[in-house]
Amino acid sequence: MPFPITNQVQTAPQTPRHYGITSPISLVLPKESDLVLTQRLTEALKPFGVFEEELELQRRILVLGKLNTLVKEWIREISESKNIPASLMDNVGGKIFTFGSYRLGVHTKGADIDALCVAPRHVERTDFFTSFYEKLKEQEEVKDLRAVEEAFVPVIKLSFDGIEIDILFARLALQTIPENLDLRDDGLLKNLNIHCIRSLNGCRVTDEILHLVPNIENFRLTLRAIKLWAKRHNIYSNILGFLGGVSWAMLVARTCQLYPNAVASTLVHKFFLVFSKWEWPNPVLLKQPEDCNLNLPVWDPRVTPSDRYHLMPIITPAYPQQNSTYNVSVSTRNIMVEEFKQGLAITDEILQNKAEWSKLFEAPNFFQKYKHYIVLLASASTEKQHLEWIGLVESKIRILVGNLEKNEFITLAHVNPQSFPGPKEGNDKEEFSTMWVIGIDFKKMEGSEHLNVDLTFDIQSFTDTVYRQAISSKMFEPDMKITAMHVKRRQLHQLLPDLVILKRRKAHAVGGVCLTSFRGAALTVSNCLNHPPTPRPTALHGRPRFSIKLCSSVALSLLETKPPGAVGASSSPAPMGPPTGKRPGSPLLSDKDKKLKVEPVRRQIPSADLSDVPLLPANPIPVVKNSIKLRLSR
Repeated sequence: MPFPITNQVQTAPQTPRHYGITSPISLVLPKESDLVLTQRLTEALKPFGVFEEELELQRRILVLGKLNTLVKEWIREISESKNIPASLMDNVGGKIFTFGSYRLGVHTKGADIDALCVAPRHVERTDFFTSFYEKLKEQEEVKDLRAVEEAFVPVIKLSFDGIEIDILFARLALQTIPENLDLRDDGLLKNLNIHCIRSLNGCRVTDEILHLVPNIENFRLTLRAIKLWAKRHNIYSNILGFLGGVSWAMLVARTCQLYPNAVASTLVHKFFLVFSKWEWPNPVLLKQPEDCNLNLPVWDPRVTPSDRYHLMPIITPAYPQQNSTYNVSVSTRNIMVEEFKQGLAITDEILQNKAEWSKLFEAPNFFQKYKHYIVLLASASTEKQHLEWIGLVESKIRILVGNLEKNEFITLAHVNPQSFPGPKEGNDKEEFSTMWVIGIDFKKMEGSEHLNVDLTFDIQSFTDTVYRQAISSKMFEPDMKITAMHVKRRQLHQLLPDLVILKRRKAHAVGGVCLTSFRGAALTVSNCLNHPPTPRPTALHGRPRFSIKLCSSVALSLLETKPPGAVGASSSPAPMGPPTGKRPGSPLLSDKDKKLKVEPVRRQIPSADLSDVPLLPANPIPVVKNSIKLRLSR
């Protein structure tokens, strides 16, 4: 059932017990000025919709009550069908628990609810995905019902009276489910399968966090501020290698443990102070890990060698303890640490009354931050295929970031967690597409006027992984494509919506770009300063202001990835797609292909002399002939 909202005062008394694995840094009580700053913080958060209206909150509680009643009815029906003794029937129970942001009390307007259906031992997981699914389908309040039984954590998704809810399932080794069941009890994990243990984990972690902070209301307000700040600064996404909601909650909880009597304004400042100076990869722990002798894998670098390579470990407090940030890479950690330092500088100003809280929540312009970007475009022919495809591609983008940051010429690869609709194709064929933008920071090479960088293999490795996964999971369709483009900062306004980039309406003398598409091929570049996009890629009118494929200092390169055998595939070198035998860009390539791929550009190609530049083909682009190469001018 939903948690009760308590009205605890923000000025907590002296802490009666010890929190965390170390002594607190400070037990100082808040001053009047701290309370004033906290009130200002609350007011600064309101325009961003982080607080829900009381009526909406009551509606959520009502919906969860209805869902809880449905669960009890369903479990009773299952019990009758399985001839459970009448003496147990009245007390067989069943219950809906919540976790995530709603359970923590920091959900925002319109946010979904993460829920867990807990059932006794005679109710099977197959029952949940059959008879309970059918029972939900009969409810007139239920819309958009769908079951994802093959997920890592199987789930039923639905909209109940307009509120999005994700329901997990756990079958406990108990005859009945009591109303006062405490899921933090480690003994409940005995004799459970891995799916049930994973499903229970969200509730167990959330409940532990709430029991490990000195003052829940101070924790909640601080967490609301930090989550908003992280989202505004494009560092809120577990799947892309930043931190997700539970990780931010644990960092805030650790701050609360270190300053148990502080109010939210102080805790926000201390948050940035602590984690801008944290010596990663030392782990963040809310409590000392416990071994329950259930032989479940836990995070322990002394035992598990792979755990030693985690860059920013934040360990969940419930058994089995796991690192919630295993996706973090060198680039994403560096980006977050830099943001922590900037947050500390801003909150220093706020505490000195030199700035307002609104400054902390100002969104930096990601699209002006870097000079070079990789734009990743995932497309499919139907909306259903598109949703599946972009889910898979997004889950693997961190692999591309890892490949890029390993490149000897790249110091940082920063993916923007926000995705954007792809550009519309120039033909009549309907296509659904989504774009992600990755900012690239290149090393400054001393004594070199130009730097030639070939990113083809880095992207090829990423697309190989995506296509392999799509094929192995039997979700791949021929029209599913990935396109990668190198775009300079001044060209981004041609690809992205007007609202996300500073308005730059003036045409540039160099690098104006128009994008069209031909027969399902890659986006084709034409000179849009003097002429509109050509209807066929047979000629470029006038003198284009940039070169295609060749590595000039004003190049926009692109590379389409498409599996071999797809409609429209050429018989020349294989397009980028699922590996078949030799993988393009691998050590197994022929000597001729190696030479074509890695041969450096030894002279600056004048942008005015493009007579020998081949045009983009209408068919999918071969890897070697249209690889992504950059020449960076110093």
